Amino acid sequence: MRLRTIGVLILLLGLGGAGLVYWTGAPPEDLSDDVATARTSKKEARAIEMNVGKMGLWTNDLLEDLQDPGTQAVMIVVASILVASGCFYFARLQARGNDSDGPVG
Repeated sequence: MRLRTIGVLILLLGLGGAGLVYWTGAPPEDLSDDVATARTSKKEARAIEMNVGKMGLWTNDLLEDLQDPGTQAVMIVVASILVASGCFYFARLQARGNDSDGPVG
């Protein structure tokens, strides 16, 4: 019973926190006209790729995406759903363990 309550609390706090991050977060800057970003400049993207490889270019894109409040909110929701699901799963296992009389032998 305690794990289910914790799971519900985590789920509610996660959803509330994600909403708070989404609504209070600053919108990402519109860098579509900026030639200094790797997304808009082939020269900049090629320089990153030559210096640190494709993984560096992917990491650069990921870090730019993580500045978006929408992306942050989605990550918070997914993490809270996973943790709450774990709580519900272990609560179910615990309930099954309490119902049995012991090992069958």
